[in-house]
Amino acid sequence: MNRPKLICIVGPTASGKSAVAVELAKRLDGEVVSADSMQVYRYMDIGTAKPAVSEMAGIPHHMINVVNPDEDFSVSDYREMAATVIENIAKRGKRVIIAGGTGLYIRALTKGLAHTPEGDELLREKLKKEAEEKGPLHLYRRLEKIDPEAAGEIHPNNLVRVIRAIEVATLTGKKISEFQRSHRFSEKDYDYLMPGIDVDREELYKRIEGRVDIMIDDGLREEVKGLLDKGYSRELKPMRGVGYKEMCAHIMDGLPLERAVELIKRDSRRYAKRQLTWFRREEVRWLKKEELLSAEFMKSVESFCNL
Repeated sequence: MNRPKLICIVGPTASGKSAVAVELAKRLDGEVVSADSMQVYRYMDIGTAKPAVSEMAGIPHHMINVVNPDEDFSVSDYREMAATVIENIAKRGKRVIIAGGTGLYIRALTKGLAHTPEGDELLREKLKKEAEEKGPLHLYRRLEKIDPEAAGEIHPNNLVRVIRAIEVATLTGKKISEFQRSHRFSEKDYDYLMPGIDVDREELYKRIEGRVDIMIDDGLREEVKGLLDKGYSRELKPMRGVGYKEMCAHIMDGLPLERAVELIKRDSRRYAKRQLTWFRREEVRWLKKEELLSAEFMKSVESFCNL
């Protein structure tokens, strides 16, 4: 039986992935599967730039609004849920268009997840406490010594992944990067193409800043206040995302709105840089938006789908 084929549209935030994915889905009789770690959460629409119904243009979209903000949702949860969705789309004879900027979600689909050992709750709590007392950078420096390869792929502020990498090394005496490296040679579940949207850096930053302004006009402050009023803590993982943590500081700590907006723009630009760094390590074919929608590219996609 042929493996399902994925067309993965990747790139940094505000590069236009959603619009390209919808256009490809129209041309290929496909459906869109989101690979965005913020769009999985309900009630978080404006700050996550979820496509509006009008932008979806009648194309079914999946993996959006699947959990509440206070529910745990890991990359393995994403992969398991998305795999069911992909199987269903393929069974109906539709093409699968993956669209998103969360590199770890894309990698989980295209390369699978390494089978690392179960966690140790006591060790994890001990490491969390250490991070609270000495700061996240303290643990990251330790990881750099234990497993420099893993540290190179994890942002210093991503405490969950830093702790997990230290935990695996402590429990097994084997680096998490070794588990991942050995896994890369195993059988994969899907064949895939991975075109990336190539946007000039200056133009990308203009788009990011324009998008943030639109989010503010559309009611980001009210969205965040509504979440807080529902009882969702600012300490929840999605509430610490870009746009949400700054607006929480505005609402709860009195940070001036103008300054909050500046920080959202700055942090969004930094996030885009990290996304680009990640995707440059993957097998991405970088194309301008017009190239992605060209007859030549569509011909190559159709050839891939019909192999």
